[in-house]
Amino acid sequence: MINDFVSGALGSERALRIIDPLRELLRRAREGRIPVIYISDAHLPEVDREFELWPSHALEGSWGAEVIEELRPEAGDYHLNKRRYSAFYATGLDLLLRELGVDTVILTGLVTNICIQHTAADAFFRGYKVVIPRDCVEAPTQEEQEAALRYMERVYGAKVVSSKEVVTALQ
Repeated sequence: MINDFVSGALGSERALRIIDPLRELLRRAREGRIPVIYISDAHLPEVDREFELWPSHALEGSWGAEVIEELRPEAGDYHLNKRRYSAFYATGLDLLLRELGVDTVILTGLVTNICIQHTAADAFFRGYKVVIPRDCVEAPTQEEQEAALRYMERVYGAKVVSSKEVVTALQ
């Protein structure tokens, strides 16, 4: 949930609808001492291959690469940067999760049919259970949203639930 994906270079009105459910999920996770890990795009200008497909966005150190004000990381949260779609690719996420003793990942944020889907694949390949609160992820269109969620359920065994179901499970 970085500025460029919410209101910047690749911003979307659809992103706004997941802010409140995300805020509540983050609050409950922190209360339950569940590790909160932010993975943000932070691209190198004129180098990253994504710029062959997408406009320049989330340049390392820029406003566009910062987490939106409403969901900023807090003390005790972890924050890693990525330059590719998957949160696992060249980030150290797998090592961090294993050091924390995590066996299940709850994926949230943007964009369901790109970053979330590639991260779900890599989580599955590494043996993690995958949970996706449908009201805490968003894609550019409803069709892309539903297709990606169905795909991750079918191919990776992801549990697609509501954030309220996740909160209830955390209690």
